[in-house]
Amino acid sequence: MILRVGITGGIGSGKSTVAKVFEVMGIPVYYADDAAKRLMNEDTGLKEKLLLAFGKDTYINDELNRAYLSGVVFNNPARLSLLNSIVHPATIADADKWMQQQTSTYALKEAALIFESGADKHLDKVIGVHAPAPLRIQRVMQRDNISEEAVKARMDKQMEEDKKMRLCDYVITNDEQELVILQVQKIHDVLMKEAEVCRRKAKG
Repeated sequence: MILRVGITGGIGSGKSTVAKVFEVMGIPVYYADDAAKRLMNEDTGLKEKLLLAFGKDTYINDELNRAYLSGVVFNNPARLSLLNSIVHPATIADADKWMQQQTSTYALKEAALIFESGADKHLDKVIGVHAPAPLRIQRVMQRDNISEEAVKARMDKQMEEDKKMRLCDYVITNDEQELVILQVQKIHDVLMKEAEVCRRKAKG
């Protein structure tokens, strides 16, 4: 069994960018957000649950109606919680299956809500990606072409950044000051050694 490693961080932290650095180094990455979108369109059981919970307008011509679903859960914590309770277990199960198929020394799962969804219980280690709030806000404003208030509203719905980082085993600072690639290399070396130790223990 390979070492299963999560990578997480708040909106605008740059966790996907950091994950791609690991990919360049030959480490496979499971992107949970992309997987969730795929599963909501392809997983028959998941689609049935979403239709039952959110109504027939959830799909148009058998394709997920993202605009409708976003509108339903936006500013409605109860509906958002319901959506997450349906989608997260399916994504976690899909990630577990994907992990079992990997042949590398370790593999990464990139997800915003690793701790919130309980996915950390399916992982051996978690890497946090941290960036100062003003920089995160600036990045998301530019990326999504939205206002500062809209970004802050999204941030307010996520776990507090410092708390999330304290839960992580390793933290990468992505503040455009420290070189990310050197931090990734350092953690990569540690994880390779960690995986070797686990492999030896498994062999007895």
